[in-house]
Amino acid sequence: MNLLTFQFRMFPSCCQQNDLSGMIYLAGHLFSLFPGITEQLLQHANYIFISVIVVVPEYHIISGLPAGLAPMSRFATLRCNGISVRDDRSFTLIHLMFLHLALPYGNHYIVRPPSLERDSRMHSMTELDDYLRESRERFEADLCELLRISSISADTQYRDDVLLAAKWVANQFRSLGFETETIEGSGHPIVYAESPQVENAPTVLIYGHYDVQPPDPLEEWVTPPFEPTQRDGNIYARGATDDKGQMLTHVKSAQAWVQTEGSLPLNLKYVIEGEEEIGSISLQKFLAENPQKLASDVAVVSDTCQFARGKPAITYGLRGIAYFELRLTGPQQDLHSGTFGGCLTNPANAMCMMLSGLMDEDGKILIPGFYEDVIPLSDSEREQFDGLPFDEAAFAERLGIDRLHGERGFSTLEHRWARPTFDINGLWSGYQGEGAKTVIPARATAKFSFRLVPDQDPQKIGAALEARLTELCPPGIRLELVDLHGAPGIVVPLDSPYVAAAAKAIECGFGRPPVFIREGGSIPIVTTFRETLGIDTLLLGWGLDDDNTHGPNEKFSLTDF
Repeated sequence: MNLLTFQFRMFPSCCQQNDLSGMIYLAGHLFSLFPGITEQLLQHANYIFISVIVVVPEYHIISGLPAGLAPMSRFATLRCNGISVRDDRSFTLIHLMFLHLALPYGNHYIVRPPSLERDSRMHSMTELDDYLRESRERFEADLCELLRISSISADTQYRDDVLLAAKWVANQFRSLGFETETIEGSGHPIVYAESPQVENAPTVLIYGHYDVQPPDPLEEWVTPPFEPTQRDGNIYARGATDDKGQMLTHVKSAQAWVQTEGSLPLNLKYVIEGEEEIGSISLQKFLAENPQKLASDVAVVSDTCQFARGKPAITYGLRGIAYFELRLTGPQQDLHSGTFGGCLTNPANAMCMMLSGLMDEDGKILIPGFYEDVIPLSDSEREQFDGLPFDEAAFAERLGIDRLHGERGFSTLEHRWARPTFDINGLWSGYQGEGAKTVIPARATAKFSFRLVPDQDPQKIGAALEARLTELCPPGIRLELVDLHGAPGIVVPLDSPYVAAAAKAIECGFGRPPVFIREGGSIPIVTTFRETLGIDTLLLGWGLDDDNTHGPNEKFSLTDF
């Protein structure tokens, strides 16, 4: 047996990026120094072993690595194995091996040379990477164009802008040759698209939304919310991370495949809606009426976050939501507080008393039966949460508060991800203008929500809430409770082959394996996909938890985009 071995072991004394890149570049170009060496090797050696071992700092980025190793890819398939270590160590061993048909041979690998044709997958990924790099400015410009559209679904005066955003998204799919529909109904349009059929390939349903939250308070934005601005490597605009930026990554990745390969390796179905921020009423109807049209193997949603900067995550649990508006009415009109004060119940006072009766000072919610269906966290989940690198003091500082506070007996991550909550979202009553006006207001209104955990039923919570508010309502006050929308929480199984594939892809893209986390927010469509289509959802978030979602100065990292 003829065995030809090349081995490079590099232990640089000073881990400078340029030094490391240069050494690996030099090793990679060994085979380009002599004309015809590739063909000669393949003619005279039955097996070739090539190993490159480099010791570098754990967070070091070797920018020149792909280019430096490219010449070798002519006759071998590149496989990269990063052996990760704990965060408290200084170095990571990166073992780069060119393998095609590898057989165990002692502590090494024996590599059989393939044909001289380039490996198709390697070629595809190289072409894709090149296309993405070359298209970066154009893709960012497209994102900015979409962000300039003020598609606020909650406010009817922005109806035309919502329609414009739907048209923009539909045109993106049509430009790729995807079969595209804009589905009109009583609400905002749904954009549906399908890639050309690939036989015997998996089908993935990709969900996103083009509608955004209102940008109020406008005075707290550094730059206008619908004039996208780049600062510090981020794009600032309403909808940047929720969800226009994240949704567009799945459009542009498909575009890269179509432009470089001519077709996709699997089937994609896109459902991009315009009512996510107001309850997805039209989408629920569309899904219920089209289960065969939407039949897929798995769904993908990117509307969540990484755990932290440089720490990608797969989200396996979401909290649900139950959202209400409480309207209290007292006298038939506003009254003089001196003339009438003390002889009737003030609706604003009543609102404060009633809302305070829904939660005690330790964060426990005081609705009878509220916790009956709560599934407690397992010991392993609590240990996993505790093992994540989370700094409570830094988190509080970033929020601009001097201390954190939540339900007694639970950690901050447990509060955020896996415990139910009650929060007042808006309050108004009486005089709001400049100066003083001594009135007893005739009406008071509050909007508030409960974040629910898996197995809590929003309808059951709503019925118990109404009974509790009726009990708390003082004499002379009429109450009306409006159920605005709700969705249960959900936990996605982690033993799915799609989760495993996503974890592998994320590790390749980000250079480290993802952590598995829960998310405190709600994505009602995930529950609907399971109940209506019988599929689970991969929650692959590219955002960060400091992206100011729903708040002023929303942003999205252009590097992550």
